[in-house]
Amino acid sequence: MDLDALTAARADQWARLDELARRRRLDGAEADELARLYQSVATDLSTIRSTAPDPTAVANLSGSLARARARLAGAHEPAWSDVARFAVVTAPAALYRIRWWIVGVAAASIVVAVVVGWWVATDDGALAALGPKSARDKYALHDFSDYYAPSSTFASVVWTNNAWLSALCVALGITGIGPAWVLFTNAVNVGSVAGLMATYGRLDDFFASILPHGMLELTALFTAGAAGLRIFWTLVDPGPRPRSRALAEEGRSLLTVAITLVVALAVSGLIEGFVTGSGLPTWVKLGIGAVALAAFWAYVLVLGGRAARAGETGDVDVERGGDVRPVAA
Repeated sequence: MDLDALTAARADQWARLDELARRRRLDGAEADELARLYQSVATDLSTIRSTAPDPTAVANLSGSLARARARLAGAHEPAWSDVARFAVVTAPAALYRIRWWIVGVAAASIVVAVVVGWWVATDDGALAALGPKSARDKYALHDFSDYYAPSSTFASVVWTNNAWLSALCVALGITGIGPAWVLFTNAVNVGSVAGLMATYGRLDDFFASILPHGMLELTALFTAGAAGLRIFWTLVDPGPRPRSRALAEEGRSLLTVAITLVVALAVSGLIEGFVTGSGLPTWVKLGIGAVALAAFWAYVLVLGGRAARAGETGDVDVERGGDVRPVAA
């Protein structure tokens, strides 16, 4: 099929459809005309997609048809099928695309935490920098374990704090420095506490209190940092796409990741608020944390991998993404 010939033959109809779809009021004749044009242009779009899938033509016609469909069908609430599709296709696809970024951020954070923990545990000067001995004694012997007393208030406070850190990584992602600083600071804090607890021979208590919720909580923070750094790297190297388009696409995917992290952090907050400080055996608490972490990665790798192989990116579909300009692959 010759796309230029089809465009020349149908351009007036396409323009008329878009004009009618954008009007605030339609009389009876115009509404009938809109319905006829909708059917005709939908056929044209199907033809273009199957024989000459030009991105600009597809996006323009999809946008016009979406507006026309809204006028014909009237406003409606998002269908549950859209919510389900977001949960099992769009969100895991967005996470899958940054899986190696998550692994890289996690590895770097763990290295920083281990180095800082070793330094605090083996250097008297580093240990003294954490505060006077009386304060260190009180924290290591009492405050650390008392902090995790189960309560709904504590769970909500934990969720708010973690959501705030993740939001900082997302909001400051374009700077590159923002998420890197949040991640570095968090790793230093975790390592410092681990080193302090090690000097009191309570490293086992540290891991028993941190890991049940921390496996998922820290992974969520690493994911937020990875998403933020990914959009920064898109600014540096947009690839074959125009920089503005690349940032728009990655930014929309970043918002998808942020929404999923709200759920992940809520789960980790519940575990921290009701499991970590509970009287359950340590192996049970660690098992709950491991199951939560495994569920997260199964969501990313299984559902996300399947969605990615089907061409999903975590971005909105072509009808909602707006017009795009074709670029070289």
